[in-house]
Amino acid sequence: MELEVKTLGGKAAGSITVSDEIFGLEPRIDLIQRVVRWQLAKRQAGTHKSLGRSEVNGTTKKFVRQKGSGGARHGNRKAPQFRGGGKAFGPVVREHAHDLPKKVRALGLKHALSAKAASGNLYIVEDAKAAEAKTKALKEQLGSLGLTSALFVDGAEVDANFGLATRNIPLVDVLPVQGINVYDILRRDTLVLTKAAVAALEERF
Repeated sequence: MELEVKTLGGKAAGSITVSDEIFGLEPRIDLIQRVVRWQLAKRQAGTHKSLGRSEVNGTTKKFVRQKGSGGARHGNRKAPQFRGGGKAFGPVVREHAHDLPKKVRALGLKHALSAKAASGNLYIVEDAKAAEAKTKALKEQLGSLGLTSALFVDGAEVDANFGLATRNIPLVDVLPVQGINVYDILRRDTLVLTKAAVAALEERF
């Protein structure tokens, strides 16, 4: 697959041939959904907790006699049906993460990249570098490319000035190539890869 390469200023800078096995697949929504669900479950804190009847502070005294009251049989007031009682089957501190095969994760990433390429929302730039860490100047450059919501993926290291300049622009994220993931790709309208990122992805797969 042949893709056009641009500079950050929006000018043409030749073309690049990318692998159809990474960028030319027919996107499968089910695979992408599985990977996103796995990612979100993995990052969930799971620190939710409520008190059960054994954890609530209170007396364990039987508050009504067993027979003769005309009411129901009860033990102590910590039972779930009473105000101030423990929660029945409440949330407990736990891990929400589940396993996902490594091959499915890799395939999910390929399909996310292919989905961006198929929808025309994949840009290749020569490099993602800024002469100085100025947000205003970079915002004008992104405007010339028509980018309002974008994920930039650079090589092994992100240019320091570029990272600082994009930090205060809403809906623009920057990642090194080893941090690329399905969820961040889908969060933004456009995916912008540098030539170094494309080379690293093709080497990885």
